[in-house]
Amino acid sequence: MQAAPEGPETLRAPPQAARLDYHVIQTRGLAFEVAVHGQGERLALLLHGFPECAHSFRYQVPLLVSLGYRVWAVNMRGYGRSDRPRGRRAYTIDRLEQDVTDLIDASEARSVTLVGHDWGGVVAWSYAMHGARSLDRLVVMNCPHPAAMRRHFNPVQALRSWYIAFFQLPVLPEQMIAANGYRMLEQTIRGSLVHKENVTDDDLAVLRHNAERPGGLTAMLNYYRAMPWSYAELKRRHTRSIDVPTLLLWGERDAALGKELTYDTERYVKDLTLRYLPDASHWVQQDAPVAVNAALASFLR
Repeated sequence: MQAAPEGPETLRAPPQAARLDYHVIQTRGLAFEVAVHGQGERLALLLHGFPECAHSFRYQVPLLVSLGYRVWAVNMRGYGRSDRPRGRRAYTIDRLEQDVTDLIDASEARSVTLVGHDWGGVVAWSYAMHGARSLDRLVVMNCPHPAAMRRHFNPVQALRSWYIAFFQLPVLPEQMIAANGYRMLEQTIRGSLVHKENVTDDDLAVLRHNAERPGGLTAMLNYYRAMPWSYAELKRRHTRSIDVPTLLLWGERDAALGKELTYDTERYVKDLTLRYLPDASHWVQQDAPVAVNAALASFLR
């Protein structure tokens, strides 16, 4: 395992954010709204977290294109103009993995680098272990390997994860998040950012607009509400060692997930590069885009 501290690149101004160009990609399963940039047979498939969307990778898309990738930043099922299946069970981990397979097949790419943040990281870890298609590289941002999380889960983390139990309730979470023009959603992100200037009002408006779509907020919450079935599925499987070269980026000022959840990740990943960013929050690719892009460039080159 390689581990590196934060570098001086965090002191520089953030890179230019891409103006994302969206297309609807029809797969064998669902139709997905995808920001498509670049060309070639090497695909970088980007999976966002909650309550974000493909827009959260706006700082990384230009870099990945410059490295020769065709970039697909996906609005995952339930987000944006992507299909929005009804019901909690439509958002279990096996369904989310199938979405990745279907997107890879639709791309007809020869090699795939899978990038995931938060919930996208959950899917990325699981896909690297059990997915139907091979990966060339894996990048995960502020999402612990599931086995490492189980190993180091503690009472403090249980308190930090209170919102997961709250999201299981019907109706009330939607009402509270949507109250006062989705003020809670915006405060959740802006309130925990270290570099607030990197996420503008316009950026937050993109998230709010997605949540405001009919059924949008419920679909977003269904990722959490499907966790009992997803957990049962993951428990049924064996934890397979990940052979794919993997970069784990971790903003240390994460209010939701403790740094200790990253410990011992090398037990489960044979070729791991772990990069801690002390001056970044959970929203790491937006909060510290210079440091994240430098780490990406070094790893992918």
